Amino acid sequence: MKKSVVIVGAGVIGLACAHYLRKTGYKVTVVDKGTVGGECSHANCGYICPSHVLPLTEPGAFKVAMSSLFKAEAPFRVKPQARPALAMWMMQFAKRCTHAQMLKAGVGLKAILDSSMLEYKHLVYGDNISCEFRELGLLYVMQTAKGMEKFSQTDRLLRDKFGVGATRIDGADLPAFDPALKDGLAGAFHYEGDCHLRPDMLNRNWAAYLRGWGVTFIENCAVASVDRGPGKIFGLDTSRGPLIADEYVFALGARSVAFAEQLGCRIPVEPGKGYSVTMARPGLCPIYPMLFPEHKIGVTPFERGYRLGSMMEFAGFDTSIPERRIQQLRRSAEPYLREPHTEVEKDRWYGWRPMTWDSLPIIGRVPGMANASLCTGHNMLGLSLAPASGRLLAEIVSGETPHITADSFSPTRF
Repeated sequence: MKKSVVIVGAGVIGLACAHYLRKTGYKVTVVDKGTVGGECSHANCGYICPSHVLPLTEPGAFKVAMSSLFKAEAPFRVKPQARPALAMWMMQFAKRCTHAQMLKAGVGLKAILDSSMLEYKHLVYGDNISCEFRELGLLYVMQTAKGMEKFSQTDRLLRDKFGVGATRIDGADLPAFDPALKDGLAGAFHYEGDCHLRPDMLNRNWAAYLRGWGVTFIENCAVASVDRGPGKIFGLDTSRGPLIADEYVFALGARSVAFAEQLGCRIPVEPGKGYSVTMARPGLCPIYPMLFPEHKIGVTPFERGYRLGSMMEFAGFDTSIPERRIQQLRRSAEPYLREPHTEVEKDRWYGWRPMTWDSLPIIGRVPGMANASLCTGHNMLGLSLAPASGRLLAEIVSGETPHITADSFSPTRF
């Protein structure tokens, strides 16, 4: 008889766990208090980016965070709040904002990023999951010579330490490379190994594929409590009644921390809020997905839309979408693009990224629990890391040899 598993959380990480556990032979049920892919997985910029090797814990990041406390417009902002958990998180984050720790985290991230890229190609070209997957690379565009020089140091570090190189494009050549870009920009770096896709389309079609493969989804079903005994979970109490399985996986993104006490382990995840606005495509739409590091904004062209996304706010589980943030997204694209935005707005969105203090995901067995596992804490890279995370989680649960080293992602590190 096939073993059964209940996955709590139907975001892109939950979908990935379902895919690889089903592939391993498990009978899979996915439960979510909302809808499939309805939160942080829904309207991000859609980058699949092996170039994002360097973690948030880079030298100077803590100083930037602290300087933002009273700057409401800061793209990387910590909102003043009296929460001991955030204070502890920030203290641990600060300890890791060193060059050595940045490189150490980068080693783990590179392995799982590279694995995910290969897995995405299997999903798209092998399993035919349609999601507007495009292998066009990712263009990092700089407005100023100072910005170009600063990013050239990052590019050199990526090339020398991780073998991730880009093609440098001079500013004068940018309008020919992508006519949507303005004249007079300083230059860009094109990371040709990156890709992009439409997240909501991926979630919808991946879930349909899994349903056809026998995976059960229970939406609008909240898990009220965990029935935990010595060394294992006996079941989950939900708004739809009890759920009982052989294995339990918690893939709840930023909401995972709510289950820390019931699981008896530390899950130091803080919600890092991001925003996006999706519009009709401008007449002169970018060909390539782009990042503008000096203004910390991302731009993604889709077949039937165009998205601006950015921000990192540590503001707790704030559900508002301030008008000033949407206008900030629009303004931030103006120095770079001939037609930076359109009036036909299709969607405004926020999502809570699950941020760990060491910038690494949490994948593995819950300490001291024989049948409970975590797959969360993917920071800003949930979409990029999803397939490899799901595969690694399935290998750990089924007792297979992990295809990449799992130690740096283990929940026991906290």
